[in-house]
Amino acid sequence: MDTETSPDRETISNTWRIRVIVVILIVLAVTVVSVTNKLLTDRFTESTRNRAELRLALYSGNLLSELRQNAIVPQLLARDPELINALNSQDYTASTRRLISFVDEIGAASLMLLDIDGRTVAATDRNRLGSTHRAEGYFVDAIRSSATLFTVSQRDTGAYVFVYSRRVLSGSDVIGVIMVEVDLQKFESAWAGISDAVIVTDSTGTIILTTEPRWRGRTEEVALARQTPQNAIQRAIQATADWTALPPDAWLQGEAVMRLESRIPFRGWRMASFTTYASVRERVNGVLALEIMGFAILLALTFYALSRRTALRMALFQRESAELRALNIALQREIAERKRVQETLAVAEQTLEQSSKLAALGEMSAAVSHELNQPLAAMKTYLAGARLLLRRNRPEEALSSFGRIDDLIERMGGITRQLKSYARKGQEAFSPVDMGDALASSLSMMEPQLRQRHVQITRAVPDAPVMVMGDRLRIEQVMVNLLRNAIDATKSERQPRVEVMLVAGDTAILTVRDNGPGIEDLDALFEPFYTTKQPGDGVGLGLAISSGIVNDLGGRLTARNGQAGGAVFELQLPIMDSNQSKQAAE
Repeated sequence: MDTETSPDRETISNTWRIRVIVVILIVLAVTVVSVTNKLLTDRFTESTRNRAELRLALYSGNLLSELRQNAIVPQLLARDPELINALNSQDYTASTRRLISFVDEIGAASLMLLDIDGRTVAATDRNRLGSTHRAEGYFVDAIRSSATLFTVSQRDTGAYVFVYSRRVLSGSDVIGVIMVEVDLQKFESAWAGISDAVIVTDSTGTIILTTEPRWRGRTEEVALARQTPQNAIQRAIQATADWTALPPDAWLQGEAVMRLESRIPFRGWRMASFTTYASVRERVNGVLALEIMGFAILLALTFYALSRRTALRMALFQRESAELRALNIALQREIAERKRVQETLAVAEQTLEQSSKLAALGEMSAAVSHELNQPLAAMKTYLAGARLLLRRNRPEEALSSFGRIDDLIERMGGITRQLKSYARKGQEAFSPVDMGDALASSLSMMEPQLRQRHVQITRAVPDAPVMVMGDRLRIEQVMVNLLRNAIDATKSERQPRVEVMLVAGDTAILTVRDNGPGIEDLDALFEPFYTTKQPGDGVGLGLAISSGIVNDLGGRLTARNGQAGGAVFELQLPIMDSNQSKQAAE
């Protein structure tokens, strides 16, 4: 009987043990979260308040500094001899220019000079010239007082204007008034980019500066009352979601904010700032969320470990035994497969070696046929021309054709020598090559095909030589291949056109552009034996060989389709530097 009930007792004991652990973890989680919430809320709120107080002190200091800096300006300008002479003589041609010269140094919003009738005779804002201020308080009070007066007035737009004014004397006679408008609106823009809300009130409590334009001209109570406060349901929802539950100093746009106030030692002005608790809530709630997530994970892991420990142990033993058996079988299969692959690989290597030799031989023969085809075609054309010239008794011109044929024969010899030494890349010494001369020689070689096809060639070459280090024969070979491809691409065009442009910068760039149909497969363009020509017109080795030549010379050959149609090939080679020039000269 005891033996039968022992498993049940063990199960009941495990169940109670799990419940006790769960209760302990929950109590611990609630305690830690509550203490953390209280400590972090107080700490982050205090740091936020300190930063807000520092910003408020900085703002009030900057504002007071701006007011005091501009307070001395009217006294200085009222004694300016040029302005006094202008008022006496009523010649104000240079007065505006005189005020403009001061405004940048002073930093004021604007300067104005009024005559004795209150008419603006000089101003940094030329649109104000001729305006009348005879009935304005800053003019009337300045005429009557001998001191500098400060006046605050509100415009029709709601913004406030802050003006220092002082009368201008000539001897003992009052002849005008100088006005200095203080630019305090710039502080509103600066405050709006940093603080949540800032207001400045005068001695009557009226808001004269604020980051909220609709608050101007109102008291703080009226301005805050214009905001839509939270209703009871919204506050209940926010209190439920917001663990920090911060006490508000005021409500701004339905949100609790921290209010700080500072006195400005100027005419009874005061400054107040409103800072939201958003940063405090985000930081505190982030830490609390991490704590709760950690306790949840810990609780889940504990429950899982206690409830599944025995079952996992048995499943682990069974899985390990099955995995060992499967691993043994797989290892035996892999050993047998590896032996079979090694035997097959030995046979494949012998076959591949023989195939590589045959492929290299075929590629070399096709390359020789392709590269010699162009000089042979040109020679045929020159021989026909020479025969015709001899029949017409023009031997001197025929000799010129024979000279070109001799050059082509020399070129054919160079091509065969180059192809025979194709496996020994980089062994030949490079020499300075003028890209312009090489292009001219290549165009001369392609002259028969150009005449036969009536292709329009547009050439743009700089006057100065474009020098590179390389093999001129191989560079001309690449140019001829690019020109021939461009000519062949325009066979279907009624007005075939090829543009050739050579530019020099960090590299020498030769661009060949045609108005043909463009390139269908850019990825396979430079692969051997890839061609879009008809059988007998080419074997597809020209661009592959040209790309290899350009790479050997340290350059790059690229192709793309032009925006207006046709194909564009770019040959880029390094410009010969001064060190290479000295070595070539030596």
